[in-house]
Amino acid sequence: MRQYNSKSRQDQAIQTRNLILTSAKKLIKTKGFDQVTIDEIAKSAGVSSPSIYSIFQSKRGVLRALMDEVLPPKQYAQYEALVEATKTETSPINLVTTSAQIARLLYDAEKTQFDLLRTAAVVAPEFKELEAEREKRRYQRQDESLKRMFEEGLLAKGLSLTKAKDILWTFTGRDLYRMLVLERGWSSEEYEKWLTQLLIQTLIANKDQSLA
Repeated sequence: MRQYNSKSRQDQAIQTRNLILTSAKKLIKTKGFDQVTIDEIAKSAGVSSPSIYSIFQSKRGVLRALMDEVLPPKQYAQYEALVEATKTETSPINLVTTSAQIARLLYDAEKTQFDLLRTAAVVAPEFKELEAEREKRRYQRQDESLKRMFEEGLLAKGLSLTKAKDILWTFTGRDLYRMLVLERGWSSEEYEKWLTQLLIQTLIANKDQSLA
């Protein structure tokens, strides 16, 4: 019975968290992040304001959760598997291919939130700080795999490790996806294929031989 009650409380906590995030997303889209209050989110979600503070600590915490939890469970598992694969991958072709897959998976999931995130970015210093933190993590995550390529002489001739990291970080960023897929109408498949070829041609030594 105790185990059942524990699971019931856990399920209820997850449901409450999801209700809060859903309500916050709707309010932010309608009013803008800077105009929404914790009390309004609580009222919309049917919970108390202290409950929101207990789970997220602040409105900034709510925004962080909206930014970090865009992937449904099945896609998140796929994302985690791809990230783990980059840590041990020895083939440079496979490595950059996986990097392109990660970018597509993440930004496809974010697609429904682009307007929300862009609106918050304009008016909320919290968003800019959180985005900077997330981009720093993304840059650092890519460091280890590129360092292996550099040490094994697999980077394109004359390309330093620092420049290679800057290139990979920039090309796999959200802005290129936004411009090509959302604004120019490319399909996600076209974006991933183009990004893969771009990374191969830009980063990898003996690319023609590797592709043969």
